[in-house]
Amino acid sequence: MVETGTGTLPAYTETLPRISESVGHARRLVGLALNVWGMDEDLRDIAHLVVSELLTNAVQHARRDSVRVTVTRLDDQRVQVSVVDLCRKRPQRRAARANEEGGRGLEIVDALSGGKWGVDPLPWGKRVWADLGAGEEPPGE
Repeated sequence: MVETGTGTLPAYTETLPRISESVGHARRLVGLALNVWGMDEDLRDIAHLVVSELLTNAVQHARRDSVRVTVTRLDDQRVQVSVVDLCRKRPQRRAARANEEGGRGLEIVDALSGGKWGVDPLPWGKRVWADLGAGEEPPGE
C-alpha cells in the first residue's frame, strides 16, 4: 500500500539498481501488479512501455546507484507508474531527429498517457509518473 493525498491505494514498489538490466525487472513488477489486479492486457502492454521509458531515462541521466519503481492502482481501470531517482534535474522533452536512436521517451510517455504525466520534485531527487488507463477521473479533475 502507498499513502497518497487521497488515502492509501494498493501498490507494488521495488528499489532497483540504476542499471539497464533493471528495466526488465521493472516490467515484470508492473506486469505482476496488473495481473494480480485483473487489469486489461492492453493496459499491461502500455504500462510496460511507459515504465521502460521512465526507467531508461533514470538509468541514463540520474546519479546515485538506485531507483524506486512503483505501480499504484488508481481504480478498476487505471494505474499510475512512477520512477523515483536521486537527481533533481527534471527530464526534458525534446524533438529527436529522424536518424537518432533515442530522445523520444517522454514523447512516447506523453502519447501513451494522454498527457497525464509529470514530475514531482523531492528533497533528494524527483518522481516521474504517468497515469494510464481509461477509468473514471477523480472528482475535481
